[in-house]
Amino acid sequence: MFGTLHVRILIIEDDRAIASNLYDFLEARGHSVDAAADGITGLHLAVTQQFDGILLDLGLPGADGITLCRKLRQEAHLDTPVLMLTARDTLEDKLKGFDCGADDYLVKPFALKEVEARLVAMHKRRKGKVTSRTLETEDLSFDPKTLTIRFAGANVKLPPKCIGLLAVIMSEPGRVFSRRELESEVWGDVQETSDTLRSHMHELRRALTRAGGYDPIETVHGLGYRLSTRARN
Repeated sequence: MFGTLHVRILIIEDDRAIASNLYDFLEARGHSVDAAADGITGLHLAVTQQFDGILLDLGLPGADGITLCRKLRQEAHLDTPVLMLTARDTLEDKLKGFDCGADDYLVKPFALKEVEARLVAMHKRRKGKVTSRTLETEDLSFDPKTLTIRFAGANVKLPPKCIGLLAVIMSEPGRVFSRRELESEVWGDVQETSDTLRSHMHELRRALTRAGGYDPIETVHGLGYRLSTRARN
């Protein structure tokens, strides 16, 4: 199913057995693969070469995965999709990963086919349909060409998946989007648990509240989320 789309992948993983299994499997599936065993080498490869996706371990020598991902987003300004691979499975760990700019998260041990499926899904979303018009409400604007987001006169910086969520709910302000709709639009399929969507939605709402002083996203219990333009006192 996924083998027809070939992507270029960077593996940043210090466990030789895991890195080797990933490398061999993905290469056998027709993908172009490079690898680094430490954070410094991984950062160098990521910023000097072009990749369609990055597999990033959290516990790395040289520079840990959180630090590396933050450097890619904030200093190198790369939007290459990042799939974090880690043994840490708490919600707090996931929030830290998403906060630094990761797009997706897989807990070890994982199935190699699922790694490929998620990489391809991220690549498809990145290369897929993108609206060209600026989305605007009274206080909030999003320019998809420049990825510029402004809320209540302040610039807002968001990780890629949070930008995707914002674009979807801004496309029809006031409409309630279900969890299934949001996951399908942003991740390409429905996630096994609600943690992924909930974590990204938490980060999106927190960033908007910091910038504008209130949260313009409403939770409609049992149904989903919607964008409201009413300021809260």
